[in-house]
Amino acid sequence: MALRHAVLAALVHGEASGYELAKRFELGVANFWHAKPQQVYAELARLSEAGLVQGREVIQESRPNKRMFAITDDGLAVLAEFAAAPKGLPVGRDDLMIAVQAIDTLDAEVVRDGIERRAEQAKQKLATLQELERQILGGRDEATFVRTSRHLGPYLNCRRGIRFQQDTLEWCEWALQVLRSR
Repeated sequence: MALRHAVLAALVHGEASGYELAKRFELGVANFWHAKPQQVYAELARLSEAGLVQGREVIQESRPNKRMFAITDDGLAVLAEFAAAPKGLPVGRDDLMIAVQAIDTLDAEVVRDGIERRAEQAKQKLATLQELERQILGGRDEATFVRTSRHLGPYLNCRRGIRFQQDTLEWCEWALQVLRSR
């Protein structure tokens, strides 16, 4: 997957400024694709040059003007082609898991500290995602939301992020218990 596909996917529910897209990445898209704001801005420029997004300038009185971007039909076609391509299992990179793998030859306390930090990060991310879920649902229960929403994708990704963070937290707690019992 390329950043271009993640940016295009972030635009399918409506136009956004580069700043708004960077916020979308920070809050929701980061569950499946991480990008710094500068990367998002650079990718928007490339997508615009390729005709996959179109930009329009919005004049603002008390602030600097901003540029709003929307996905084009060509952008939707690229996204559809990407979605139809066969996908393998995701391959992740996790520095902590390298340390865990080598714990028998490392200072176990250092690795435990890393696991505790990861647990805290998971708790914080989980709280953020649960707040995002509340915003997405807008007071509706899941069944009503699923039946009535035209924006199911962000909800599905949010729920995946919640489950991932819950699993991470559960694993950290289990691993710390195992290490304490040694």
